[in-house]
Amino acid sequence: MKQMILIGASGFVGSAILKEALSRGYQVKAVVRNPEKVTKKSPDLTVVKADVSSAATVAEVVKGADAVISAYNPGWTNPDMYDETLAVYPAILQGVKQARVKRLQIVGGAGTLFVAPGVRVVDTGVIPQEIMGGVKSLGEFYLHTLVNEKEIDWVFFSPAGTITPGKRTGKYRLGKDDLITDAQGNSNISVEDYAKAMIDELENPQHHQERFTIGY
Repeated sequence: MKQMILIGASGFVGSAILKEALSRGYQVKAVVRNPEKVTKKSPDLTVVKADVSSAATVAEVVKGADAVISAYNPGWTNPDMYDETLAVYPAILQGVKQARVKRLQIVGGAGTLFVAPGVRVVDTGVIPQEIMGGVKSLGEFYLHTLVNEKEIDWVFFSPAGTITPGKRTGKYRLGKDDLITDAQGNSNISVEDYAKAMIDELENPQHHQERFTIGY
């Protein structure tokens, strides 16, 4: 039986990953702050309420898992998103390591992707100021903490510049550190295709202790 643990399963990206995983026969333990926000029903779904800002709590809820996917997000309207991201993601990482889980896949951001040599998305001025705190903090966690992590097999999966509800086409491109754009210079992916690629990576890992990205 295929099993996984999904942190943040009630959010925009997390709920899409949950739907994709269940459709492909996974048994999923969904770890969330507010269980009532998980509306998906399935005999293969277990919903657990937990505070993932505590490494000890994370270690307890993920114990025995082969893999954890984290779609944690403090909320784009949360005024403390910068500080909470920088506090919670290291706790998630530490908890997963303490539980001796071998694989951690993280829903990353596009902010640290390159658009030109030495120029990242976060440097271009295109990111709205109201979400900059979340973009910068997730990027700092990736650049300052995750890239130095050598004990666990992690991946940081950055979406395209824009990720929106759409269709599960299965037709997209994957890359590593550069923003993927189309012929018109746009960088887009549907959340459904992002979720598909995330579960594909879980089933057949192609990336180890590195970031990768997606776009049309």
